[in-house]
Amino acid sequence: MSQAAYNKVWTDAQEALDVLLQRERENKSLKPEQDHVTTFKTLATYYIKYVQIFRDLETAYDQIVHPQKRPVIRQVLEGVMGRILELKNDMVTLENSEYHYFDDILQDLQLLPEQAEIPIPRYFIKEKLKVLQEREKFLAQILLNAGLQTQKPVKSMAFEEAIKTIQVAERARQGRLRATFMKQLYLEEKRERQAKLQGKMSPNPDDAATCIQKIWRGYIQRKKTEKIREEEMIFLGMCPPPHFQTTSTLLLHAREVNALQDEVQERHEEEYQKALVYVKDSLKELEGLDIKETLQDQIRQHFIECRHIVGRFSDYPAEEAGGSTATFSQKTPEQVAAELAAKEEAALQEKPKKGKKEKEEKGKGKKKEEKKQKTEKKVKVKLPAGRMEEEEGWKMAPSNFLSIMEEGSSQYKAIWKNRDERWNFPQEHDPELIKEEKREEVEEEIRVQVDELMRQELKNLRLVVDKEESNEQKKGKKSEKLGAASRENKKKGKTRMEIKSRIDRDLTPNRTIDSLYKELAEQGLLIKAKTVNLSDYVGEYSFLGTALRQAGIEPVPSLSDVRQLIALYGILPLGSQVVHKKAPLVKAMLLAGPTGVGKKMLVHAICTETGANLFNLSASNIAGKYLGKNGLQMMLHMVFKVAKQLQPSVLWIGDTEKTFYKKVPKAEEEMDPKRLKEILPKYLEVLKAEDRVLLVGTTRRPFDADLRPFCKVYQKIILIPRPDYASRFVLWKHIILQNGGIFTKTLNISCLAKLSDGFTQGHILQAVQTVLSKRRILQMTKKPLTAVEFMTALARQDPVYKEEEETFKAWYAETPLGKARIKALAGSEEAGKGKAKGKKKEGSKDKKKK
Repeated sequence: MSQAAYNKVWTDAQEALDVLLQRERENKSLKPEQDHVTTFKTLATYYIKYVQIFRDLETAYDQIVHPQKRPVIRQVLEGVMGRILELKNDMVTLENSEYHYFDDILQDLQLLPEQAEIPIPRYFIKEKLKVLQEREKFLAQILLNAGLQTQKPVKSMAFEEAIKTIQVAERARQGRLRATFMKQLYLEEKRERQAKLQGKMSPNPDDAATCIQKIWRGYIQRKKTEKIREEEMIFLGMCPPPHFQTTSTLLLHAREVNALQDEVQERHEEEYQKALVYVKDSLKELEGLDIKETLQDQIRQHFIECRHIVGRFSDYPAEEAGGSTATFSQKTPEQVAAELAAKEEAALQEKPKKGKKEKEEKGKGKKKEEKKQKTEKKVKVKLPAGRMEEEEGWKMAPSNFLSIMEEGSSQYKAIWKNRDERWNFPQEHDPELIKEEKREEVEEEIRVQVDELMRQELKNLRLVVDKEESNEQKKGKKSEKLGAASRENKKKGKTRMEIKSRIDRDLTPNRTIDSLYKELAEQGLLIKAKTVNLSDYVGEYSFLGTALRQAGIEPVPSLSDVRQLIALYGILPLGSQVVHKKAPLVKAMLLAGPTGVGKKMLVHAICTETGANLFNLSASNIAGKYLGKNGLQMMLHMVFKVAKQLQPSVLWIGDTEKTFYKKVPKAEEEMDPKRLKEILPKYLEVLKAEDRVLLVGTTRRPFDADLRPFCKVYQKIILIPRPDYASRFVLWKHIILQNGGIFTKTLNISCLAKLSDGFTQGHILQAVQTVLSKRRILQMTKKPLTAVEFMTALARQDPVYKEEEETFKAWYAETPLGKARIKALAGSEEAGKGKAKGKKKEGSKDKKKK
């Protein structure tokens, strides 16, 4: 695609965004919605449409090379990402569930499930690739020096030993060739002997020709039939094309184009940054004096006009208030005079009205509380049973990202929407736009200098014309009175500083981040994340979720749903500082599920997609390290300090139920697994919205943990189920291809997907790796793969039994969100029964009347 095509993608995304923003503005004035189903549909529709815009903007930002367009797209892109997270949070609050299903809405909008998936922005890694590569080398070197990571040893060999090895291999090769040659000679001699024994009796040439033709024609026809059948299956999409596994030339060409596009982006960005400095310097040289003189003339004229209207010179605004920008550039002398008069009147009336103001403020507070109670969006409904139940109305909550999106949209409309760029074919920076931008900066810098000069000039004018004392002299007289008050404030400040806990203090003030980073890596607390993309977590979309929920059955989440939650709660906030700061804050996340469902893989995927550091705080990993309370505090201080400084960072606690054990097993008492139980929540409280640090716990036995502190630490609990049929079907195909397997008619994937019910991704991977050894891969051309081979390897493993699944479900039902979900479902059932009874009573009354 050309740059014009990507500009068109950006334009379409902006138009769709403007429509959504207009609807959101209209929704603010609407009354709260009472219908639960309508509310969810509204939220889900907004969510899907924002995801569509997100996908288009991410593509445009990745491909457009114009250095002045990309910041505008980036601003809107981050606003859309944040809005998606806000809508997801609203849906979770409404439904009391982390998993949501949009089958009916996707059908109405005529979209595929793939189009509603959250994409991972490529700029998360691309824009800091060099820093990540340097950090990876540094970490690898530290681990190598510490002996925690070993390189594959290159075995050195003596010259004579090398010659001997080559000779042995060559003689063996010659021996094999000679054996093959002798075998051929023996077979030829054997055929000759058999021919002599049979004599000269030979079949009729016509009969022999007929037999050969019959066999040949049958062979040719079978081949033709097989070819037609294969072409038909490929056409119907039942079989992959012949060169499905090989990379196409078009794909290779596209990768080359993308690499060149990245180089052009970098070059244009460098040129743009240089142009910013050059244009600013040239503006200072050419227009600096004119701007300075103009500003001075304006301010002097303002002095004169104010003196003429008010009778004295007005006070000059302080630097904190913006200097001359705050008053002289925006207000007329008449407005300044009115403000001064108002201030004088207020000063005279302040003393007698202090008591009245306090009473009024209390009254206002009460009125506000009454208004809040009225607008709490709660409507009381009488049920037939005689009880009163509160049904909460819903109204779209205020957003932190609408202003960001609106600002980006206004920039697009003002600058880029109708801009003629036919002259700018290579999409380089526009110098005129830089001049407009930098002229304002130059004016602000010069204004600061002018303010200093004009303050002095104002003092001189007051001394000469009004014969007034300067503000500094007046302040000098008042300083004695304020001295005592300032001393008291200082004392209060000191006491506050003393109250601060040790968590806020820097326990390593004299150490560099590199030294702390090195120590944590040597102690095994900072580990290298495996290179795993979130797309490698393969799973199919659940197409029956909405239908099952409408029927009152809670559907089992699919692996696609799990993948989306990891992208929303883990990757998007860690990848963008703006999103993490303003979106609903998630400090800790728990991944719970049976063995083999991919919990650790998802942790590594978060680190890979965001370029985050990975800290291992598992109970088994910190056992015997930094002993005692002080040692534990020092360890956590170092971990959090490095994590904040080199953000984004992921703190991983494997088998996190051990940290919150109900009762520690005797075999694990020496390890002291509950070391972090009390101190970890305190460190999580210190984390601010600016700190892109995420705590991720993984557990296969959450029911062994004490539930209250467990749920207090982990805000988000994601229960990962075993894969369903659709996901197993996709998984078998993906894993077999990944391990070098080839699909043929003898391999029935549907049969494998059905018979592997109850097994997890880990079980399937282990079975495939067991079957597809190097020897078996070499034999595949002559001996195709069959389903029986994989089932034999799979049968040696233990599946996830129903009892274990029920245990997980029962545990999740005890979590805060699980309890809320059960309560909401019970309330909706009671409401439905109440309505049904009410209708029956009305019907019976009507009959009696008749």
